Amino acid sequence: MLNQLRLDHANMARLLHVLQLKQKTLVLGERPNFQLMREVVDYILSYMDGFAAPLERVCVERLKTQAPEHLALTDQMANDYRELKPRLLRLSNDIDMILMDNVLPMDRFADDLKAYLEAHRAYLRHEREGLFPLIDEHFSPDDMEELRQALPEGAEKELERLQEAYPELYAELRGAEVPAV
Repeated sequence: MLNQLRLDHANMARLLHVLQLKQKTLVLGERPNFQLMREVVDYILSYMDGFAAPLERVCVERLKTQAPEHLALTDQMANDYRELKPRLLRLSNDIDMILMDNVLPMDRFADDLKAYLEAHRAYLRHEREGLFPLIDEHFSPDDMEELRQALPEGAEKELERLQEAYPELYAELRGAEVPAV
């Protein structure tokens, strides 16, 4: 299960890298592929709701009992993760406005995107450097099974549906390196 979490972490880093490339295009004054950005944002939102949130709840609750000395870290990580969604929803709304040819200041959009990327990357860093070692140290095989059970029913089928729904995104990600976060 920890390997799956690390794989998910690497895949999220790839998604953020795709958005970063589009953000750099914006900064250069060029028009990025907003439809691809839409796919990335939709995918991350679906992932957050359908997969990450239930896993995070189990991790944080288990670590509160197994490693209470790390309560500040787990609470901070939970808060940081919750703060990502409103930022991402605002970007999603802005992308909708852009795709409908509404006027939106691109410099503000680029700044908001950059701030979101920095916040999400910081979260991934804390996950890799703080959460994963705690899970490795404090989770028993039964805890790992509980984590596996926390995935929503039909999660694997949902993941397949998401992969089919975002073909342009998967074409972009194919062969992409995992950026360091």
